[in-house]
Amino acid sequence: MRLFVGLDLPESIKTALLASMGGVADARWQTAEQLHLTLRFIGEVDRHQAADIAAALGRVNVRPFVAELGDPGLFEHRGRIDTLWVGVRPAEALTQMAKSVNAALASVGIPPEPRAFLPHITIARGRSMIGATAWPQSPIPRLTWQVDGFALFESQMGKDGSDYTILARWT
Repeated sequence: MRLFVGLDLPESIKTALLASMGGVADARWQTAEQLHLTLRFIGEVDRHQAADIAAALGRVNVRPFVAELGDPGLFEHRGRIDTLWVGVRPAEALTQMAKSVNAALASVGIPPEPRAFLPHITIARGRSMIGATAWPQSPIPRLTWQVDGFALFESQMGKDGSDYTILARWT
């Protein structure tokens, strides 16, 4: 099983993000079902370890807060833009949630994430996206939503990218 912990997004947020897609050659745009915010990628585990992970995550306390779509950004790999994303605020509340998730995962033997946490929603992926620096063509709306929990997702590679299934939710 290939797992990650994240936030499922409300339909209003997904609709706004879908409307921002386009205008970049060679971009593989995410579908509504693929849009989420990753708090922590876990990777491959067996079913027994997945059960331990779920039990540990069930002990995480979540303080509800309001999140807001932020500024667009991009990631580069070897000088080529390979990911387009939209930031999410407030970074402090999301970072605290990610820290709590990481602590729970550490309690069941999942090593800590070495990279700094940057709250974002991936919009597109590609190997060399032409025109990516001009994306988006219009401003991302500053929509807000209530965050009152998180989910454990399973990721399976499909023909059009990854397919995600929510295995458990906690509020």
